[in-house]
Amino acid sequence: MFLDKINRRTVLGLAFSFATFASVSTLAPVLAHAEDKTSIKLGTMEGEESEVWKVAAQEAKKQGLNIDLVFFSDYALPNEAVNSGDIDANSFQHKPYLDAQIEQRGYKLSVVGYTVLFPMGVYSHKIKDLKELRDGAVVGVPNDPSNGGRALRLLNDMGLIKLKDPNNVLATKLDIVENPKKLEIRELDAGMLGRAIDDFDIAIVNTNWALTTGLKPEKDAIAWEKSENNPYNNIIVVRTADKDEPWVKKLVAAYNSEPVRAKIKEVFGVTAQPLW
Repeated sequence: MFLDKINRRTVLGLAFSFATFASVSTLAPVLAHAEDKTSIKLGTMEGEESEVWKVAAQEAKKQGLNIDLVFFSDYALPNEAVNSGDIDANSFQHKPYLDAQIEQRGYKLSVVGYTVLFPMGVYSHKIKDLKELRDGAVVGVPNDPSNGGRALRLLNDMGLIKLKDPNNVLATKLDIVENPKKLEIRELDAGMLGRAIDDFDIAIVNTNWALTTGLKPEKDAIAWEKSENNPYNNIIVVRTADKDEPWVKKLVAAYNSEPVRAKIKEVFGVTAQPLW
């Protein structure tokens, strides 16, 4: 999944070339931000999440902060973009995903705020209830370490497998100690799982990707991740060197506002839980 540094920078440049902006602008050098704290660039995933951030950007303007939104379609890019200074902040991930990226790549990034919890769902076009799941069934899970571990924890919670440590957010297939149904667990890019449901008996899909592929989680999911004590809260991230800057507080306050809460409910219904 991960590209080498040269290729990642090349792909990142291409991503910016084709990114859609919330306002007419171009990517300015990061030094400009040091002189002008009234304008920042924030990366988020294209789709429904971007609609919520457009409302947050409107709220930020009331505080004198202009937010240019840069939309991505690949989880691998937004942290690189913040770390390298191409954008100032991002909002697309949960804490275990960020922790894994920091460990793998040495990013100097910090969490400055929380957005929503998207419970992960189980989807199928072959069964209506997990009780119908056959022995030897093929199960699709995300192939990145944090979301893959999250999916395995969900299978553990549903009693379909048993993990050596159910609290390990980076569990892998090697951590499965019991698999009574002899499930065949196949890994696939998180963004592709929602489009490949027919290839599996069940697929475990992140809510944002489910929505992007036309699934309606509240209607189509046959099982849900529990919300209690869930470590997968989504976050707002900036460079560690910027975490105490005044614009950061304005950014977080703009998202943690009542107009944004209302937009989350309008866009996601019960499938997203605001964290403020």
